[in-house]
Amino acid sequence: MPTLTITWQRVVDDQGNTCSRCGATEQAVDEAVRLLNQTLKTLGICVVAEKKTLTPAEFSRDPLQSNRVFIQGRPLEDWLGATVGKSPCCSVCGDAECRTLTVEGTTYESIPSELIIKAGLLAAAEIVAPQKTQSCCCRAEPPGSSHCCG
Repeated sequence: MPTLTITWQRVVDDQGNTCSRCGATEQAVDEAVRLLNQTLKTLGICVVAEKKTLTPAEFSRDPLQSNRVFIQGRPLEDWLGATVGKSPCCSVCGDAECRTLTVEGTTYESIPSELIIKAGLLAAAEIVAPQKTQSCCCRAEPPGSSHCCG
């Protein structure tokens, strides 16, 4: 059975805490995985979540790596044509400016399940019907032709 993997990473302090942005995104990831599993099981696709932690030291080197989502190894922003930004955060993050995502003019500090679901459906479409790269001549030439790929 094909698997669609949603990977989410966030900073976690020494007491196991994360910021409210990341906490909200975690709930959204869980909801998206649940709904995508319900939807995609008819296509024979299993959706799994991987949750990764960043240490405070890793976070301090690159705060924009926290609260980041990947679908099938590709960043969420790639699937959605979004842009990454930053804004001041809170508690666990200290003075760091944390990741934001802007999609169609709306900026999100926490990633809502709807965006994760949309990207998941786009990724599932590639699993079901992978893009084939053929030159135009391959579609125009009959099979077996000396100029045809197939």
